[in-house]
Amino acid sequence: MNQRKNKPVVGISIGDINGIGAEVTMKALMDNRIQKLVTPVIYAHGKAITFYRKQLEMDEFNFMQIRSVDEIHHKKINLINVVEDSPEVIPGVETQEAGKMALAALNHAIEDLKAGKIEALVTAPLNKNNINSGDLKFVGHTEYLTAAFDTKESLMFLVAEDIRVGIVTGHIPLKDIAQNVTPNNIKSKLNLMLKSLTDDFGIAKPRIAVLGLNPHAGEDGLLGDEEINIIQLVIREFKDKGHLVFGPYPADGFFGMMHQKKFDGVLAMYHDQGLIPFKSIAFETGVNFTAGLPIVRTSPDHGTAYNIAGKNVADEGSMRAAILQAYDVIRNRGNWEEEEDN
Repeated sequence: MNQRKNKPVVGISIGDINGIGAEVTMKALMDNRIQKLVTPVIYAHGKAITFYRKQLEMDEFNFMQIRSVDEIHHKKINLINVVEDSPEVIPGVETQEAGKMALAALNHAIEDLKAGKIEALVTAPLNKNNINSGDLKFVGHTEYLTAAFDTKESLMFLVAEDIRVGIVTGHIPLKDIAQNVTPNNIKSKLNLMLKSLTDDFGIAKPRIAVLGLNPHAGEDGLLGDEEINIIQLVIREFKDKGHLVFGPYPADGFFGMMHQKKFDGVLAMYHDQGLIPFKSIAFETGVNFTAGLPIVRTSPDHGTAYNIAGKNVADEGSMRAAILQAYDVIRNRGNWEEEEDN
């Protein structure tokens, strides 16, 4: 149990400063509920935030620049400069300089997580294109953080009030999905989801729905045999162990009938099978949570949205939900005990 008397410290890596990350971060942190529960630290550069403060006419947004989390002020919004000179901010434009700062922000936050200086990380959206270089193949926050913390396996877990969706296969080409829907992969993701629902979300006996891979969940082998030869066998194995795991369900009918409300979690076989319905249902309040990591990481469920960057129209609901979800997971894991007056 954390023995500090102040609020838990939540880091926010700014992502691509030419996207909407700065805007939704600033708007979310203006919510008094956030500042009452956590102490935020933005990993960015003061000049970039000052640019948006003026651009968005958010004169009431104030922050304190610190050199490290050791200098943190628990009654203020804190900011750490992750690069010596801030790159030029050009809303809506992809630049290599913005990519370098996004990666620097993420790496600095990871260092502080490993040192135990912050309790959670919320990652604002970045652009993979301007991060990738000859030395680095960046396919996503989930994979990058999984490698950074030397974790064998993690689960991309999209969560909102009425729906939680995890995926067996993540950022891989569509043509490679079937060969990666294996018994071991499904078992691994199911175990991660069960543990996360229990430890991170406080659900004692979670109910999980498993989707099929093929249309109509294979139609009894007519449209594919993965459901019969792989998915059903895994589900039976988990049921025999006493877990409440059901399926496989046809994805279209399952979400069309809103059956996700009957379950604590839904395991989809691939990225779009799970994320399209999730974002259709909870785009403005959804949170991307990485289950299976030794640290707490959440993110809004949207991208950089270059087309609306700097126009003061971005909705901060998902970012606010990501910060609040990080706080909830910190508490559910037992890493923080609230003071009686908080």
